[in-house]
Amino acid sequence: MSRLAFQIPLILLIIWIGRIFNSGIEESGYAFVMFWFALAIGLRSKAELKAFSFPVSILGVVALAMFFPQYFQEVKGFKLTQLINPLIQLIMFGMGATLSWKDFAAVAKSPKSVGIGVFAQLTIMPLVGFGLAQFSGLEPEVAAGLILVGCSPSGTASNVMAFLARANVALSVTLTSITTLMAPLMTPVLMKLLAGQFIEIDLLKMMWDIFKIILLPVGAGLLVNQFLGGKSTFIEKLLPLVSMLGIALIILVITAAGRDSLLDIGPILIVLVLVHNLLGYGIGYGFSKLIGMKEQDARTIAIEVGMQNAGLASGLSQSLGKLVTVGLAPAVFGPMQNVTGSILATFWSKKGFK
Repeated sequence: MSRLAFQIPLILLIIWIGRIFNSGIEESGYAFVMFWFALAIGLRSKAELKAFSFPVSILGVVALAMFFPQYFQEVKGFKLTQLINPLIQLIMFGMGATLSWKDFAAVAKSPKSVGIGVFAQLTIMPLVGFGLAQFSGLEPEVAAGLILVGCSPSGTASNVMAFLARANVALSVTLTSITTLMAPLMTPVLMKLLAGQFIEIDLLKMMWDIFKIILLPVGAGLLVNQFLGGKSTFIEKLLPLVSMLGIALIILVITAAGRDSLLDIGPILIVLVLVHNLLGYGIGYGFSKLIGMKEQDARTIAIEVGMQNAGLASGLSQSLGKLVTVGLAPAVFGPMQNVTGSILATFWSKKGFK
């Protein structure tokens, strides 16, 4: 059965290649999209490869949007980009509903690790994004997207990757929560300082946008969790699925909206985003080890630094009215970090601690 699970994607890949030679790449979309989704299903049949299923399915979503963007841009006059912020709010509500005040206890138990993690998150990725934007040669609004990704808090996917990497999950959850709660202040301030030369930043408006997108739904989720006494297994099981579907829909809509621009500058942007992401992991890990943190905590900080809330960055670019320019880097970063994060987490899961 497991052999068949991988034979089907292989057949679809061969069909895709054949279609390219016979009809051209534009006519090969169906086979290419089906290949990624079939591969994602196949990966679930192997316990050691199961973690790669979601990132691979996201690549299928990207392929779907790139080949058939017309289906995911507008429905009967309703622009689907208007769903981005509500979907992010739903994901943030889910994050809040799985948190409790006890999750913040790590601040008191290990203030040094939390302080170092927050410092690394607020400095490494914003500065790397700024450096890449300066030397990228991209048009200003697209370059600003690199900085926006860097100035965003860590994403909820980092908690899953920390678990898979045998890192400090409690520290990961705490860092994600704290940087998320700090985002209404820190993201606009960092953007004003680092991206002000690329695009106009309305500091107060961005603060209010992040407050609406992040703090309100997270706070509502916390209250729901508190009201239920943290005992709702139904919510715990449902919300991860809702979050994954929400992430997939956000990536689908953003990629479809920016498809033409991505085709124009895609290769350059993909390289820059990959460098940004990998430097986040590398510098985060190296910095942590340099100052003497234990291996488990160093892995956590590396993942927290390297993985950003690309959904928030996309939502902010939508609020700025620049989804097809500023929103391009977040659109690439989201799928990219899921793939690289899964690879890194799998590598670390098989490696012991020194």
